[in-house]
Amino acid sequence: MTWLWAIIVGLVLGLIAKAIIPGKQQIPLWLTIILGMLGSVLGNWAATGLGVNETKGIDWIRHLLQLAGAVIIVAIGDRLWVSLRGHRRHAT
Repeated sequence: MTWLWAIIVGLVLGLIAKAIIPGKQQIPLWLTIILGMLGSVLGNWAATGLGVNETKGIDWIRHLLQLAGAVIIVAIGDRLWVSLRGHRRHAT
């Protein structure tokens, strides 16, 4: 069940991150999920370092740090994806 939640959180955070980042990202959905999961881990690590990983009620600061981590990781991942793919655009 832990992996299922990690995939769901990765999907949600990755899609929100893609919506926040200006412009159109070219990374596929599977990579969005993976990068969202990595962003969540980065945010959890930052929350633990700041001592806000477990609070009473909803952990808003931890969730915001997870989202910030996802935005950073998705933005970097998109740049790498485009550079590795040779700046090709998909026809729509």
